[in-house]
Formats: sequence, structure tokens, C-alpha cells
Amino acid sequence: MSDRLVTACVIVIGNEILSGRTQDVNIAFLGERLNELGVRLMEARVIPDIEDTIVATVNQVRARFAYVFTTGGIGPTHDDITAASIAKAFGVPLTEHPEARAILDAHYPPGELTEARLRMARTPEGAALIENPVSKAPGFQMDNVFVMAGIPAIMQAMFESLSHRLVGGTPLKSRSVTIYLPESRMAPSLAALQDRYPDVEIGSYPFSREGRFGARLVLRSTEEPRLAAAGTELEAALRELGGEPTWD
Repeated sequence: MSDRLVTACVIVIGNEILSGRTQDVNIAFLGERLNELGVRLMEARVIPDIEDTIVATVNQVRARFAYVFTTGGIGPTHDDITAASIAKAFGVPLTEHPEARAILDAHYPPGELTEARLRMARTPEGAALIENPVSKAPGFQMDNVFVMAGIPAIMQAMFESLSHRLVGGTPLKSRSVTIYLPESRMAPSLAALQDRYPDVEIGSYPFSREGRFGARLVLRSTEEPRLAAAGTELEAALRELGGEPTWD
């Protein structure tokens, strides 16, 4: 782990996500786990199962971020086109990976490794496999791009299998406080605090509970002393406004 800022992008691939039929939970998991490893998730994109879109998006973000993680589109059906699209993005052939084929051969009973299931052994030439402890069909890595399944339980297991390959920077620490005050009353104080602590991220997330307006304020920083100092000043400012802050 180093002191440099290590960034990541997640690409969620799937028409079912965009249509609303399936709710994505993978972004939240990856954001939390990556931060624990010192990798800052800076961007997440949700894109359709369209080859040109996948190719363009992958090529754009792999040049901008230290790590790219894709979820979805590596199953056995005709619309699972992520592997072929990644191969095109890297300008290499899509081939049957011998190790992936061996994994599937060992997993399925004789006669049950169909042509459709064999599609899950295809990877771009030169790819390194990502273990799948749940359903066995592996994901794969090309350079700084990690390609995983979309099903949350499988994606999470794949991520834990590859996490040792990631080299992170300093983890982002956070503190959060709940306050029953309208955002409009707190806005000047929050703006002034942000000016004094430009190295501390200050987020305000409003809510309404039982007819009362309030907000959850979240401070994030890689520097614990700065985080603590900002938290002390924030609490004082909230009490001056008549609030009773509750730290999580």
C-alpha cells in the first residue's frame, strides 16, 4: 500500500439494469471494499449490452483509472457479449481458454457441458482468469480491467479472489453525524467549513423522518487528524445553530 491516490471505475453492463427489471447492488459493494483496500472508486457507469458501447467505454476508462471493474454479460446466452467486446477493445482474438475449459469440464457431469456453457470458457487472448468459487465459470483480467459476473453473490466471490492483485493507496476514513436541522440553515456553515478543510470531503444527505427535516453529514479524508479537527468544528457549528448532533 502506498500514499498515492489509486483510482477505479466500475462499468455495470446489462439492459436489465437500465430497464429497471434488476436493481444493481454491485456498485455499493465495490465502493466499500475498494476503499478498504486503498482504492478510490471515482466513477460508475451503467451501459447496455451493445458491443460498440462496451468497447468505447472500456477503452476510455482504462486509460483514465488505475483499475476498471466490469460486471455482467459473461454468461452462456447469446446476449452475453462482454468477453467478445473486451477482446475487441484490446485488439486481440476471443479464444477458448484451456484452463477455463478444464474448470468447466471438471464442474459439469459428463454430457452436460453444452455449447452454450462452453461460451463461458471464452476469454480474450492473453487473459488471466479470476476464480469463481460459487458457480465455477471464471471471470478474467486483461491488463487493468477485471471482468466479473453480474450476479452479486458470484461477483463478490470473484472480487475476493482477485483482491490480492490490487495495490492500493491510503484508505479513505469517514465519520458521519445525524442532525435534525434543515440543509438551508446549515449550508453557510458547511460551505465555510469546506473552505477551511479543502482536503476533507463534506457531504450532506437530507431526509425527512416523522415530519422532521434533517441530514446525515459525512466527512471523509485520508488524514485522521484533519478528519478529527473538521469533525470537532462541525459539531460546534451545529450546536451553535441549535442542533443536537449524533455521531454514528
